[in-house]
Amino acid sequence: MKTTRRWGIAAGVILASVAVLYLLLYMYERPGGWSDQRMSHSLGLKQTLQIPLGASPEEAVELFRHSDSMTVIHQEPVARGKLVFLARAGRQEGSDLQVEYVRKTWLGWKWVWGAGYGMSKDPSASAINYMRVPELEQISTPFPMLFGEVLDPSIQHIVVQQKEAGIDKSEAKLIQAGPGRTIWLAFQPATAGVPFEIEGLDENREIIVSKVITDIRDSGSIDSTRRMQ
Repeated sequence: MKTTRRWGIAAGVILASVAVLYLLLYMYERPGGWSDQRMSHSLGLKQTLQIPLGASPEEAVELFRHSDSMTVIHQEPVARGKLVFLARAGRQEGSDLQVEYVRKTWLGWKWVWGAGYGMSKDPSASAINYMRVPELEQISTPFPMLFGEVLDPSIQHIVVQQKEAGIDKSEAKLIQAGPGRTIWLAFQPATAGVPFEIEGLDENREIIVSKVITDIRDSGSIDSTRRMQ
């Protein structure tokens, strides 16, 4: 009887501990919970964000953005979550691209941070589009990161180099995100600043286009000089 009673007490303690743990996780991750309060404080907001939980990365983005006009073209696994790349469906002129970081929790997927661009410029005159997503203070993300779209098919490599450091160079990842569509991304160290240079290289690693970025908030396109000749 004593052994049975001890097992019963142990089981009760375990169940109570699991219940408390689940309650703490719920209080942290629920919309408007502790994680949202921390996020709001980091952004300097007076009101607390109400970030919903989704059953999938796509649903988490859709619920937070309140929009279904964007189509998911790629998902990139990163630490603790995924990067979701989206583009506006049916857009014929210009180009646009958006990236959202969503975090995997025990209760579902939760949006954390993202950015995007839309350009009305004729994409045939450009070789590369680019944008930089900054890091967030006190919030864990895979950023800072550069991302964009490769518009010149002769570009097979993209390199990002810090001009001041000289040897701080990173090779971007190029991804086929659909028929005739190539996107790219390159992570930067948290200490990376400006100036830095984006280089587009051909299959022989000869530079086709390049641009030195001097504004940390800059986004835009790099013209294809090869096409203009």
